[in-house]
Amino acid sequence: MKTYLVTGAAGFIGSNYVKYMLKKYHGQAQVVILDALTYAGNLLSIKDEIALPNVVFVKGDIGDYEAVSKIFKDHDIDYVVNFAAESHVDRSITNPRLFLETNILGTQNMLQCAREAWYRGKDAQGKNIYKENTRFLQISTDEVYGSLAKDYDEPQPLHVSQELKKVIGNRHDLKTYGKQFFTEETPLSPRSPYSAAKTSADLIVKAYHDTYGLPVNITRCSNNYGPYHFPEKLIPLIIKNILEGKKLPVYGKGLNVRDWLYVEDHCKAIDLVLHNGRDGEIYNIGGFNEESNINIVKKVIAIIARIMREEPQYQRLLKCPLETIDESLIEYVADRPGHDMRYAMDPTKIATQLGWYPETTFAIGIEKTVRWNLDNQDWVKSVTSGDYQSYYEQMYGNRQKI
Repeated sequence: MKTYLVTGAAGFIGSNYVKYMLKKYHGQAQVVILDALTYAGNLLSIKDEIALPNVVFVKGDIGDYEAVSKIFKDHDIDYVVNFAAESHVDRSITNPRLFLETNILGTQNMLQCAREAWYRGKDAQGKNIYKENTRFLQISTDEVYGSLAKDYDEPQPLHVSQELKKVIGNRHDLKTYGKQFFTEETPLSPRSPYSAAKTSADLIVKAYHDTYGLPVNITRCSNNYGPYHFPEKLIPLIIKNILEGKKLPVYGKGLNVRDWLYVEDHCKAIDLVLHNGRDGEIYNIGGFNEESNINIVKKVIAIIARIMREEPQYQRLLKCPLETIDESLIEYVADRPGHDMRYAMDPTKIATQLGWYPETTFAIGIEKTVRWNLDNQDWVKSVTSGDYQSYYEQMYGNRQKI
């Protein structure tokens, strides 16, 4: 039975990954969760998981050398999946130092602790030997590449290579707003304190592989969406504001384009890279779902309005008249500094090497995401009100292993 150390697992992608992994391996994995429970970490997202006998929760910081070293010693860790990061661009503009401390120094501390715990000596050539079948997986972002040109005002059909068609089949839902895409060879060009900190962390991970031979992989994903998403990000914020009858803030004219990846598809990719990725390799994980921010907002408005009309039991969630749910809620606000125009990932490498591709189309994924938010308003309210902190205090006091 393998033991996984998953950092930041009370956050959005981390919580979804833990759920996916525990379901897939049916108790055949030990999981240690390390999370500092900052504003975006919520134990309610993983309350069922931390009640399992094969899951241990540790409240702590990835930058705390003593705490992390103790975890490696006490639990004989095989795999590290490092989600823990400060990740909101707007917050990084306001407080860049926090992002540097967590994303750079925290990652270096995790790498050092893994290196010390897994080290087994040197071979005849003087190369470091580590515990067999171990891996440090750094979860990164497409934002390390900077920005791509937006060549088309309206999306055009995306034509993929024959090599890629062998994996994904003949899909007719693929579209693009540009001619270029991020590959693993694209030069790094971060444009915000957040993306600069993630870029630095990636380089440190690579340095630990090149210098010390530590077994690592890096994955860079496009924008995730789905359940348990903290409601400061675009899609959950729009859903929340619509239900409350509030204005929907959109930067600039809303023409910035992102590649959207359903979070469960991302979790499947992480699992594949962790177990089958080539040592030291970087893998781009994209959703094949390019969409402009303004179109995202309009789609969410339309979905919620339709659900409210067709399934009136949901109208109890509204704090405004149903007839006011329309595009008049959109409010254009001043663009943020260094706002990247377009992100678009080329996932050919992970598709052809590991057989992964994004299974969830945006039409299906966005409907599932809206419905999850409607059906889990207690979770949303706990996050926005801070009530989940009382849940932590209760759990921390009553469960020895937390």
